[in-house]
Amino acid sequence: MMPKLLLLLYFVGIGLVLSVSAQQSTRPNIVYILADDMGIGDASCYNPEAAFSTPHIDRLARNGMRFTDAHTSSAVCTPTRYSILTGRYNWRSELKSGVLGGFSAPLISQDRLTAGAFLQEAGYHTAFVGKWHLGWDWTLSKEYTQIDGLNQVLEVDYTQPIRNGPGERGFSYSYGFSSSLDIPPYVYVENDRVTALPDRTTRNVDEKGFWREGPTGADFDHTQTLPHVTKKALAYIDRQAAAGSPFFLYFALPAPHTPILPLSEFMGKSNANMYGDFMLQVDDVVGQVTRALEENGLLDNTVIIFTSDNGCSPRADYPELAQVGHDPSNGWRGHKADIYEGGHRVPFLVHWPVKVAAGSVSDQLVCTTDLMATVAELLQKPLPEDAAEDSYSFLSALMRKESPSRRTSIVHHSIEGRFAIRRGDWKLICWPGSGGWTAPLSNGGLEGLPDFQLYNLAEDPGELDNLVERYPERVAALKEELIGLIKAGRSTPGPAQKNDGEPIWEQVRWAYGE
Repeated sequence: MMPKLLLLLYFVGIGLVLSVSAQQSTRPNIVYILADDMGIGDASCYNPEAAFSTPHIDRLARNGMRFTDAHTSSAVCTPTRYSILTGRYNWRSELKSGVLGGFSAPLISQDRLTAGAFLQEAGYHTAFVGKWHLGWDWTLSKEYTQIDGLNQVLEVDYTQPIRNGPGERGFSYSYGFSSSLDIPPYVYVENDRVTALPDRTTRNVDEKGFWREGPTGADFDHTQTLPHVTKKALAYIDRQAAAGSPFFLYFALPAPHTPILPLSEFMGKSNANMYGDFMLQVDDVVGQVTRALEENGLLDNTVIIFTSDNGCSPRADYPELAQVGHDPSNGWRGHKADIYEGGHRVPFLVHWPVKVAAGSVSDQLVCTTDLMATVAELLQKPLPEDAAEDSYSFLSALMRKESPSRRTSIVHHSIEGRFAIRRGDWKLICWPGSGGWTAPLSNGGLEGLPDFQLYNLAEDPGELDNLVERYPERVAALKEELIGLIKAGRSTPGPAQKNDGEPIWEQVRWAYGE
């Protein structure tokens, strides 16, 4: 009797192991590729009039889903990166405007759940490669009253490990640098250690190849940074393919952001300018990642999400690109930093052959905060009530289900911290100007303009006809909705949460009846 019982238990155990193994093998890998300062018109699958073709990005669209109404949470990089990893609007954090510097402290608090940590809990190996720009703790040689300046260089003991970096924010492996490629210090950090100590100070004052003066690691070459971090990402994919367990790779490219430094093999190939050439190099990187997944037999069951952290930068030289008929904003008003559509409307592609129909297109409203809720629904793993407060799943759109998305509105935010809210075709901007780098500018040009701007994007995609005086009731309704979302600490259903830090009065005075 006992041997039969033991035999039965043995086979039951084997069955459980096989069941768990099968579940793990069917869970998709997730690769999130984030371009830096790429406009929606820079992908030829969105812009048939583009001066150049992006075949590898277009392949993701051709074999996956292309979202036509996708937006970053902010029109600049640090805030958007915060929202991608936390599922929370960036303006709920301590950072109310602008971006962090290369020596800044961590923006994501220790008790904040991130996409990386959430997936670790679900059994995923997680990795970050590339541009972090969310702050971490260097070992400073002395105390400073200000550490966030973009041109500021602090005294750092680079022999000491960093603290509160990617490894303590949900990533099992990390390789990258602290900020943008034009903000010092210029050193690589693998896990928590600098790979090579700074041995020189570098600076480039060329308009397109621009970077600020700062300490540079012995193994750091600005021109080679994109191919270098790409090799690290590809090596990670190879390792995880051999390991056989599901993984999440957050690959944050440093391009086509300044310094605009295309490799010689791409120079002159876009028939546009150096920015166009650099975009071809970005497209090639997407092709390398796709090919690595394919060669490892992982492509079919890997969710690839490709997007950008905000719109194209004016450093790309819009007038020069216009001479060859290329518009990085694809007809939308403004660019990086602005509250207008060009600042935050971005390419957003999802490639997952076993689930997502090839060549599908969705006009569902999507925000870069939405990764966490989508992954949670995919894994059928609920999120805590105090996490991902502004994240809505777009899984139903991927699966082509009839059930509508619960995201019916979205909040936009500019580099100055100016707000806008969008519901349906209607967009209310709570500021007279761009809130960024295009006219009307806050430092001159707002005189005589209404305090608010109201646009119907279906009829006026260029945001030229301000309807604020014609539809006062719609202005009031949108304003009331935005105020409610701000004060509730969340836009998703659930108990109210607290925003971090004190609001900057000048940015939100309208929310308090002023």
